[in-house]
Amino acid sequence: MSERSQIIANLESVWSSIDEMCSTFSPTDWQVRSLCPDWTLHGVLAHLCAVEFALTGWLPESADSPLPFDRVAPFLAEAATLDGAALLDRFRATIAQRRQELAATDDATFAAGSPTPVGKATYGRFMAVREFDFWVHERDMRVPLGRRGDDGGPAAEMALDEVHQSMGYIVGKRAGAPDGSSVAVRLTGPVEREIFVAVDGRAALVDHLDDPTTTLSTDSLTFMLLACGRIDPAGPIGDGRITWSGDATLGEQVARNLRFTM
Repeated sequence: MSERSQIIANLESVWSSIDEMCSTFSPTDWQVRSLCPDWTLHGVLAHLCAVEFALTGWLPESADSPLPFDRVAPFLAEAATLDGAALLDRFRATIAQRRQELAATDDATFAAGSPTPVGKATYGRFMAVREFDFWVHERDMRVPLGRRGDDGGPAAEMALDEVHQSMGYIVGKRAGAPDGSSVAVRLTGPVEREIFVAVDGRAALVDHLDDPTTTLSTDSLTFMLLACGRIDPAGPIGDGRITWSGDATLGEQVARNLRFTM
């Protein structure tokens, strides 16, 4: 499967999952506070829909093209007047347009230069970031309601990739791991993965570590919620959802400082 096909398939997965979940919300559910403290569940869906609405009909001419986010604020103002059911209808209409537009692209479109929220890259990279945003925001809605979804599979793997490639920054800058140290992260599921970072002047991802200074173990959902700043690390540290071995000081230091985005 090409990169374009995989990204589109994962977007389809998160779009459908959010649609299915939101279709079950009661009027009270829409007003529940999400894991993003400034947003209700209504606010989370409005945000997701606003960005996709802004991207509708837009393709960058180059990596220097401006992002079309000037369309977001007017959409959010309109969305604030809609009840949950009407907002979900608007979401469905917007996603239907995005499906059509992405289906009409080709591999060259996804390889072309584009501005993205993480800097100049490709349109495909931008769409991978959008998949990450949807995956995380779905958990922002699910977790407060106590509704577990499918936290594994290709869509979860792609969302995790966004954090994985930032682990050098997280370990080196956020956690302040000292020079000469190394960190292994073992994710036990639903997504199983090993992530290795060594600090040699600067912290960077490496393929393997024979004897890491410290090893963290946790499930992939807890890891993602910590990395995205959704939960206080004191909770999973206290209840054992995240543990570490080896250098206890460094292990706790990393466990408490995984957050790199909100």
